[in-house]
Amino acid sequence: MANYYIKTERRFSIIRKFGWLFTVLVGIGGLFEPKLGLLVIPVILALTVMGFFRGRYWCGNFCAHGSLFDSLFIPFGRNAKIYRFMKSKYMTIGFMTFFAFNLSRKIMGAAQFWGENSFLDKLGFVFVTTYLMVIIVGGGLSMVNSGRTWCQVCPMGVMEKISYKLGKITKANKKTDVKVTISDKDACHKCGKCARVCPMQISPYTEFNESNQFDSSNCIKCSTCVVNCPAGILSIEKEEKAIELKAISAEKRASLANEVPGRQHIEAEVVEVNELGPDLREFKFQFKSPKRVAYKPGQFMILKIEAEPESYRAYSISGWDPKGSTVGVIIKKVADGYGTEKIFDDYTLGAKVELEGPLGDELVVDKNAKKLLFIGNGIGITPFIPLVEDAILNRPDSLERIDLVYGIRKSEDLIYDEFFSKQDIESDMFNYHKIASREEIHGRKGYVMDVIKDLDVSDSKVYICGSKAMVNDTVKLLKENGLSEQDIFVETA
Repeated sequence: MANYYIKTERRFSIIRKFGWLFTVLVGIGGLFEPKLGLLVIPVILALTVMGFFRGRYWCGNFCAHGSLFDSLFIPFGRNAKIYRFMKSKYMTIGFMTFFAFNLSRKIMGAAQFWGENSFLDKLGFVFVTTYLMVIIVGGGLSMVNSGRTWCQVCPMGVMEKISYKLGKITKANKKTDVKVTISDKDACHKCGKCARVCPMQISPYTEFNESNQFDSSNCIKCSTCVVNCPAGILSIEKEEKAIELKAISAEKRASLANEVPGRQHIEAEVVEVNELGPDLREFKFQFKSPKRVAYKPGQFMILKIEAEPESYRAYSISGWDPKGSTVGVIIKKVADGYGTEKIFDDYTLGAKVELEGPLGDELVVDKNAKKLLFIGNGIGITPFIPLVEDAILNRPDSLERIDLVYGIRKSEDLIYDEFFSKQDIESDMFNYHKIASREEIHGRKGYVMDVIKDLDVSDSKVYICGSKAMVNDTVKLLKENGLSEQDIFVETA
């Protein structure tokens, strides 16, 4: 079974990439020049003050030891679930008490040399040994357990939390504090990605408050969840901005209420499983409660994979039922993929499953479009199966032409090729363009951009789904060809 927690990049600034050098300077350099340990004193003061206004923000953005763990140890460590006892409040209190007593004892010992030339060396060495201890113990825990295991009991982190609580009690940090913020709760996939990449192994997606903010004193506000959110709906914001984003999302949802079906909890049954290729399956679900679900081609559903921790995975709708009694999705099993492994094991014929949706309006087609250009690569082709079918069957009067550009690596990667080819033959308005990057198809080899260069994209509404690299390159090309952002709609696969 794949590991629940994911190793990912956590260094998003120069300080976070190279801050670990400070630990080497103090912890190792201090063995030769003890006064270097005195540099720790302003660090303690700075993090305590910052803690008052922003909680554990220092831990996630400036901490030298955090940079050390994220840069040097995580790539080689286990990244396992953090030991439960390390998260215990009794462990935190006990270790903090021991640390405070031990540090005070050492400082008092150094104080005996007050007025002597050796005093600063003695005092500095107290912090040098402390820094060196954290390098050894914290680094060891990073390797055998998880990158930020030490941070669960770190005395500096505890000091930040105490300072932060004082700031909240006095309400002095109400306008300065920043937190992980979700712009729209209803747009959350509940995939748990934010929890799986979180250095502190906490779960933002299950605990957003009324202001749509994650109000946990253990959050180090490092932006790792923000960068990795598949829906792109997380950010680090002040409360005032969070409330503004919430209002904007509510207004947008209200404006789409008559166009895009709303999200709901759905109980369903697996009624069909088709093998489309190696590690590629098509699942068809019969709705049980409710028995009818209104959804549109271009939207997606999220499938529940487990209850604890509650986790879902989002998949574009590939099997469209105008009556709304069934829905289909195509899923590619990912090597070491935590979610797809469970789906392939558990979603068998007759299995009772839970879905949520429909979600997403990015690929819902504009019915007033004059020309439609669909672009997909790899598994990103799946939403275009129902989109093509719907566009042909329910052709609006304004629509003149539909083009589908489908990019794959090799011809064996094609799915629903017969369906698209048949539509190309039978429909006078649909044009199917397929191209492979590793072999020739109909005498042509390359990428989707090579096909787009030969098309007249003027007056087109463009809908794209696929890899991030393809999406970025394609959007850039379309803009160079005169299309505006208002005519381009994107969803990454």
